[in-house]
Amino acid sequence: MLLVKDCFINNPNIQVVGYNNLTVKFCKQVGAKVIVRGLRVFSDFEHEFRMALANHRLDKNIEVVALITSEEHTFLSSTTVREIASLNGNVTSMVPDHVKIALMKRMNQLGDSEKLGHHTSLRD
Repeated sequence: MLLVKDCFINNPNIQVVGYNNLTVKFCKQVGAKVIVRGLRVFSDFEHEFRMALANHRLDKNIEVVALITSEEHTFLSSTTVREIASLNGNVTSMVPDHVKIALMKRMNQLGDSEKLGHHTSLRD
């Protein structure tokens, strides 16, 4: 969460907080009326649609708004960024500098077998 907070350190209108309960309960706690979600690819829509229906069932007063990403970011996911970094690829255009530094530090701490886990599609 600290890396995300650092992204918005110069924007006092954005507050980054964690929570450990249902999202609709957290919305009520902070007085939020809308949940904003991002969609990159079609599979995101299916997942987000199910989550929106479940959240609506839990609290009909909370709305969900989905924003579609620009084409240049459709491929971007944390899994893809981690995989590229684990193979010593350049992630400069994908994450802020402080995130890249933290990611590379973490990759250096991990052994080769721990870096990739089960996902190795970019290796070949």
